[in-house]
Amino acid sequence: MQTKTTHTKQKKKSTRVKSKFLGNSENKSRLQSKIVLNTLVALLIAITPYLFQLYEYVPKGTSVWETPFFTITETNYDTVRILVWSSMNKAIPLLLMIIWFLTCNKWWYHVILIPMFMFGFQLFGAINDKSSILDVVEIYWLLPIMMIIIPFVYLIRIKLMDKLVHGIDLKKIDAELAEYERKEQEQQSLLTKTQE
Repeated sequence: MQTKTTHTKQKKKSTRVKSKFLGNSENKSRLQSKIVLNTLVALLIAITPYLFQLYEYVPKGTSVWETPFFTITETNYDTVRILVWSSMNKAIPLLLMIIWFLTCNKWWYHVILIPMFMFGFQLFGAINDKSSILDVVEIYWLLPIMMIIIPFVYLIRIKLMDKLVHGIDLKKIDAELAEYERKEQEQQSLLTKTQE
């Protein structure tokens, strides 16, 4: 008799799970769009080594590269190929950091902004005509960003530690303090009424 009940419970549970994912067309379309998006992200990550190798399609030893879509002239580099190689060295990690930031569901994901900005500044420095020194002054540009992001992430960590580890719920504490203040005000009003 007990095995029948267990089997029936398992069957009901599996039916609920199936109906959750396959129930209505809205869930199906949401699931399909999620699968397509995840596939595109995985494909983009998988082809990053090939994206990096794009510099090999730039002609060797040229200072100007003209295509039907754009024209690149060398800046502080000897050839356009070195410019594209240097840019790809910064752009591919930046692309991977952006994907990581957008898909990360951890509480600390804001910290990923720091290397993202670092690679962004380095990419700008690699492409910029006026920049003669690469990968040197970016740390000074990152200091203000780090001064904002690190305390923000630390505050999130403190709130999570208080709530999950220590069991402290700040909303409950605020509600208790508000109730205490209300009672104190009632007592004050009662005292003033009795004194009059």
